[in-house]
Amino acid sequence: MVRQIRAFSIISVAQRLLRAPLRFALGLALAAPLAGCLGYDGVINHGAVIDQKRVAEVKTGMDAQQVLSTMGTPSTTSTVGGDAWYYVSQRIERSVAFMPQEVTDQRVVAIYFDKNKKVQRVANYGMEDGKPVNFLSRTTPVPTAEYHLLQAMMSKFGM
Repeated sequence: MVRQIRAFSIISVAQRLLRAPLRFALGLALAAPLAGCLGYDGVINHGAVIDQKRVAEVKTGMDAQQVLSTMGTPSTTSTVGGDAWYYVSQRIERSVAFMPQEVTDQRVVAIYFDKNKKVQRVANYGMEDGKPVNFLSRTTPVPTAEYHLLQAMMSKFGM
């Protein structure tokens, strides 16, 4: 009877020792997919980093070279209807990775110049002044009507 108890206890100890690595492996397998979420803060900043102190330093009558040294390279410049530099920034937030994103802040600082390359005026536009700019669009606009595969096949047969 003593031998049976010892044999039974040795088997149960061996089973416990085998279960521990299995539990560890199972826990690791469950936690591994969540590792991609580590370090995700949910905030994405696009465009220029606009410092309002530097914007306040830009005064009417400043030279374009001084503006360039104060503000840095503009995000874009105007090509039609006068000379203007635009500094565009956008802040996008999402609560959880892979969920839809939401534009929470958008700023466009526009610096307008006269013909002598002197600052004429500075404008600071925000979300309340317009609609959000789409920085990256995954669609290509097509100037013609949009046809689906079935419509295209029917048009080939004159239907």
